[in-house]
Amino acid sequence: MALPGYRALLPLWFVLGLGYSAAQTPSVRLLRRSSRPEDRPALFAAQFALSHACWLITYPLAGWLGTTVGINATFLIMACIAGAAVVAAAMVWPASDPEIMDHHHHDLPEDDPHWDQGSSRSGRRHSHVYVIDEIHPDWPRQP
Repeated sequence: MALPGYRALLPLWFVLGLGYSAAQTPSVRLLRRSSRPEDRPALFAAQFALSHACWLITYPLAGWLGTTVGINATFLIMACIAGAAVVAAAMVWPASDPEIMDHHHHDLPEDDPHWDQGSSRSGRRHSHVYVIDEIHPDWPRQP
């Protein structure tokens, strides 16, 4: 027979697992979309390290706050930290993030195989799935 507290804990764990999955699945899709296959191991390792660095800060903080200011105040403080992270992400992420982008290459030779990518080409501009790499070092700047 399960203890009453355990019966309440199982649904909570289930809801927490759903929330974690809802956050992690889009980030994995974003990382895959934003990288070439050969770059993915390093990119996923960097994301893993960054997420664990955040946990390294927030887990002890939550424990310390819980014993210092109480659980209710700790919940509020941690919710504010999470809310600030959401606001920061919304501010730094571009409002429009299309997968296929029209962009230009002023310094790419005409015979470069990169010109074969994409669906359209006009002069020094063309469109294709945009991944930041050696040829595309940053977000495309429009002329």
